[in-house]
Amino acid sequence: MHTIEIIDKLNLDDIKPGEKKNLWFAITENAMGTPIKIPLMICKGKFDGPVLGITAAVHGNELNGISVIQRLFLNDLDVETMQGTVIGVPVVNIPSYISQERYFQEGSDMNRIMPGKVNGNVSEIYAYRFKAGILSHFDYLLDLHTASFGRVNSYYIRSDMNKSSTKTLARLQNAEVILNAPPGDGTVRSAAEDLNIPAITIEVGNPNLFQKKMIKSGLAGIHNVLSHLKMIPDAPEIDDSNTKECSSSQWLYTDKGGLLHVHAALLQIVEKDEHIASLRDVFGNEIKKYYSPERGIVIGKNVNPVSPTGSRILHLGRLVE
Repeated sequence: MHTIEIIDKLNLDDIKPGEKKNLWFAITENAMGTPIKIPLMICKGKFDGPVLGITAAVHGNELNGISVIQRLFLNDLDVETMQGTVIGVPVVNIPSYISQERYFQEGSDMNRIMPGKVNGNVSEIYAYRFKAGILSHFDYLLDLHTASFGRVNSYYIRSDMNKSSTKTLARLQNAEVILNAPPGDGTVRSAAEDLNIPAITIEVGNPNLFQKKMIKSGLAGIHNVLSHLKMIPDAPEIDDSNTKECSSSQWLYTDKGGLLHVHAALLQIVEKDEHIASLRDVFGNEIKKYYSPERGIVIGKNVNPVSPTGSRILHLGRLVE
């Protein structure tokens, strides 16, 4: 069995042109003093070019992105013709992945505490070392996510559409929805942008499972980015004829508790005052109907009926007409 090397510092000059290599990056230690190791998949082409980083499982229950990265490296990248380097991080948040939870071990959301702190708490140090030790090596970042527990997502992109670099990355994805979402919210994407690394978030479906269609869509978008950056000799295959662009979005929430049924479907365009959801009590009596406050498209929605006061109903995007 091949032994995978463990490193505590990434030096891309140690990877030879034309080499594919898997590494363990020792980032922190657990309470037994045993290293917590992040998997790195690196493919360095025979020719010079940019460094594209692809990350997944920043939340431990977001699995589709893992399969996207695995398939890309195992089946698609040819070092003989490739320019530049691709670094895949199939699991960023190791503690959460192992515990099969969304959040870090002490309850922090790793996608809200970036860039972390050099002398912070457990999750802040982990986030800081990820940024300094791995993220800082990228020239571009594609960050793969999914919906959270009890919710479903369309295949959509979060990108700063006011910047040409990230606008281009977003439109290469052939997504169902592109949401204009400037960084600055403690995400991995915002940490990358602070390092002048163009970055987008790619939402590839639902949590805790592999979805073949979503994985295929994610792979196609990454291939388009590789082609656009001249890292592979293929031409981009772009079909954004059905892509809906949103200038902004909002989540709608319940103001009472009960059993929620969201009537609106993913990608449905709802009109202002359209009936989108109903709330019933445990006896089956309707408590309240919810209506859309404005015209928009359903980017994501709640599918968990058990809804205490303040539960999410749906993610409504404001369409660019």
